[in-house]
Amino acid sequence: MNIDVIMRRWIDILAHLCLGWQERRRARHWLKVTRVGSDWVVEDATKSARSTFAAGAVGNALPDEIIRAAQKSFVILELSSSDIVSRAMNVPAQARDLLAGIVRNQIERLFPWRASQAAYGFNVATSADANILNVQILATSRETLDDACGQLGALGLRIDRVVAGKGSGDGTVTLWSRLAEASDSSLSRTRGIVVGLMVAAVCLTMVVNVWAFMNAASADSESDEIGSRLATLQRRIKGSSSKEAIASLAPAERARALKETSPVAVVVVEALSRALPDTSYLTELNMDGSTLRIVGLAGDAPSLIAPLERSGHFKDVHFFAPTTRNADGARFVFHIEARVEPHVRIDGE
Repeated sequence: MNIDVIMRRWIDILAHLCLGWQERRRARHWLKVTRVGSDWVVEDATKSARSTFAAGAVGNALPDEIIRAAQKSFVILELSSSDIVSRAMNVPAQARDLLAGIVRNQIERLFPWRASQAAYGFNVATSADANILNVQILATSRETLDDACGQLGALGLRIDRVVAGKGSGDGTVTLWSRLAEASDSSLSRTRGIVVGLMVAAVCLTMVVNVWAFMNAASADSESDEIGSRLATLQRRIKGSSSKEAIASLAPAERARALKETSPVAVVVVEALSRALPDTSYLTELNMDGSTLRIVGLAGDAPSLIAPLERSGHFKDVHFFAPTTRNADGARFVFHIEARVEPHVRIDGE
């Protein structure tokens, strides 16, 4: 089945449900209008009040309280027995579910009007035989119904339902209702309202989803920015840590701070082995924080300064003690001091 047909049927169902809900809501408070002789009688269900006014007196306005009550109430017109034609017929009990169609097909045979010219309803009366349904059919002409509704409409009473059969013993029978004969214009308005609500719901859902997505993206961006700021602040704090500040910490915190800020000994030794020539070797190595002191033997001690500077791991490389010859006079004893630049690994690895 085409999706358009399904949507139209679904919208029609929602429109009828909406109209039915409106009718049931208004039916909580109802007014009943009946004709007694030449007068109309209005009964208020909640106040148990009765008001009488002349039938056909179009020029006479109804009391304001009746008009206001009718606007908020479900107005029922009960036709008198003189306006109703009653017939009865028997139907097999198995045809109970088909009664509406059976009655409609029998209207022209039982009444002097065509089905389209009559307003009718039926009621199933009790029967001694369980296999037989005694169906009582009440009908009136549409001309009579329209005339009565027109007179009341001119007086300001909008009829919602027309019933008949009071005093028959089986309750009243509905001959006509505004909901059952909802006009194309009223259904079209209700369909428009339903479609408008659906479109509004879809748009609202899309707006909420977009807003949630943008908020989530903004939150992620802010979280990343805050994380970046924290990392920068931590680096600044770590870079500004001095020996005095570290020395003032508790033992456990001081050990952790020294571990984080001190150069890696393995990396320093590897950098020295790469920077120093093969003709030199070390006899002492001492690291005090970022200060490195090395003592060793070399054939040309001054030429050791430049390779250590170029390695990128050492700054401010200088001799901290005089250079002297060793005992055999073949090499020079050097004493070099440098500031170690922290590296987690050797460049090129």
